[in-house]
Amino acid sequence: MTLTNGGRRRAAAPHRTTGRIAAIDIARGLAIIGMFLAHTVPNPGDAELLVDGRSSILFATLAGVSLGLITGGATPAGPDRRGALRMSVLIRGLLLAMLGLLLWTLEHGIAIILDYYGVMFLCLIPLLFASRTVLAAVGIALLAVAPWLAGVANQLVPPGRAVFGLDWFLTGYYPALVWLPLLIGGLIAARSDLTKRKTQVVMTLAGITGMVAGYGAARVIPGVGAEAHSSTLAEILGSGGFAFTVIGLLLLATAPQNAALGRGIRGILWPIGAAGAMPLTLYTAQILGITAAFALTQNDDLDAVIDDLGWTLPVILIAGALLFASLWRATLGAGPLERVMRLASAPPRSNQ
Repeated sequence: MTLTNGGRRRAAAPHRTTGRIAAIDIARGLAIIGMFLAHTVPNPGDAELLVDGRSSILFATLAGVSLGLITGGATPAGPDRRGALRMSVLIRGLLLAMLGLLLWTLEHGIAIILDYYGVMFLCLIPLLFASRTVLAAVGIALLAVAPWLAGVANQLVPPGRAVFGLDWFLTGYYPALVWLPLLIGGLIAARSDLTKRKTQVVMTLAGITGMVAGYGAARVIPGVGAEAHSSTLAEILGSGGFAFTVIGLLLLATAPQNAALGRGIRGILWPIGAAGAMPLTLYTAQILGITAAFALTQNDDLDAVIDDLGWTLPVILIAGALLFASLWRATLGAGPLERVMRLASAPPRSNQ
């Protein structure tokens, strides 16, 4: 409580977290690097790697955080601005879907996430300004129902066949209805003030709990799996828990309250944060780079391209991304595609 000039007490306003938070950029940078590795690292035994599935789930979870931040953070925008912000998210979602569909037309062997990502944005529009209680209720309901629906839908659809629309929502690599609880969880975190130590600790503990529940169930319950892109409840809990643990730990480690330690960690990880500040640019550049590798090696199979190039491809992609992002971020700020997205979807400014 604080005292006004008139002497009456009023509640202090929640801290507004709408600017860039270093830990969020770093987490997003790790997700981008993880996807680079998942797409291109040599894996002769075809074993599931740490980055498989978890990188894209971290990426999706951060989408919910980002939507929460751009719509007001811990202090959601007022009713007079909500329509414009919903329209902005609608435009972003449509542009992401269009770019994703365009990238699908190239020869690269990658399951593109951007069109699914755009559909998730569109699905989240009605919930953008809902209370945390409503968000939690919807997220829990989806956790209970969507993985089961995805399992039924995958049984009905013949293997290798994609059904337009159904693929986006239930049967694809990144099914929107199954993954929406991740975005909702990120949105709840943003509404809880990411700068608060309590929020950071709760995110970390909730993440660890999710990992134990999801991966533990897959380990001890017969017939339960948590493999990457399996769209099971165990995968969403386990890999979603991993995502929240990473975000929570990074928020704790880089918090300004940590003084010199926080500054040191932020400084060391700055190139990764720079990459995380321009995910759309780097993700698209990665797809173009892999497409170029297809043409260079004259192969039409991603595994064959990786066999030909070995570690050369992921090293070039990651080193190039970190160098480009660091130089661009230091001199020009927002990434090129991020600038286009911002200009195309910018809500009109109020005259007041």
